[in-house]
Amino acid sequence: MKVALFVPCYIDQLYPDVAWASLELLESFGCEVELPGEPVCCGQPMANTGCWEDAQPLARKFVEKYAAFDYIVCPSGSCTSMIVNHYADLIPEDDAYLRIKKNTYELCSFLTDVIKVEKLDVSFPYRVGLHQSCHGLRELKLGSSSEVMGREFNKARSLLELVADIELAELTRKDECCGFGGTFAISEEAVSCMMGNDRIHDHEQAGVQVMTAGDMSCLMHMDGLIRRQKKPIATMHIAQILAGRKPDL
Repeated sequence: MKVALFVPCYIDQLYPDVAWASLELLESFGCEVELPGEPVCCGQPMANTGCWEDAQPLARKFVEKYAAFDYIVCPSGSCTSMIVNHYADLIPEDDAYLRIKKNTYELCSFLTDVIKVEKLDVSFPYRVGLHQSCHGLRELKLGSSSEVMGREFNKARSLLELVADIELAELTRKDECCGFGGTFAISEEAVSCMMGNDRIHDHEQAGVQVMTAGDMSCLMHMDGLIRRQKKPIATMHIAQILAGRKPDL
């Protein structure tokens, strides 16, 4: 299975171990992983700000670089959603893009739906709270939303349940937004921080030691609030837990 690992800009620049953990995890399941050439942004920051013309060449470049791969895997729900759900607003839906749209997966979705992981040889003896990002939950359907009736499921949680010695905390508002929202955190700083503190409080009341998510952008936002307030909670991308990393507590 030939897999291209798409590493988002902020992970490449600020959290490179998330990329390494994702690579190690995919290779542990027999994937032949490539990181194609120089990094390319998916264009989400520009599109979110309304700079459509600036986002278009990035979308075209992404399709050009990744169209030949069997699968494209990304450790970010928001970047994945940008590619599969919003590129149609930027570029023509030609054969190359339709192939990209079909073959691009968020990491947890790829592990559960394509590889169909049923066993993990890893231990993580900590109490963990799972934050579900809005893009992953509502645009990629990585889990069931509380406002929608139907079968309950969660792809990230199903993977965490395979980890030995882990204790998954039950949150009171398990699918509430953290307030990051990309450029929203800059333009609406006060509201963004208030929402982030609400999410952190929910994890606090559940006795969480480690907060995890499939989006490092959400964790980056909340980790900043946690560190400034000196709260005893670590943040880790789910790839790091599944790859056997330990928290810095």
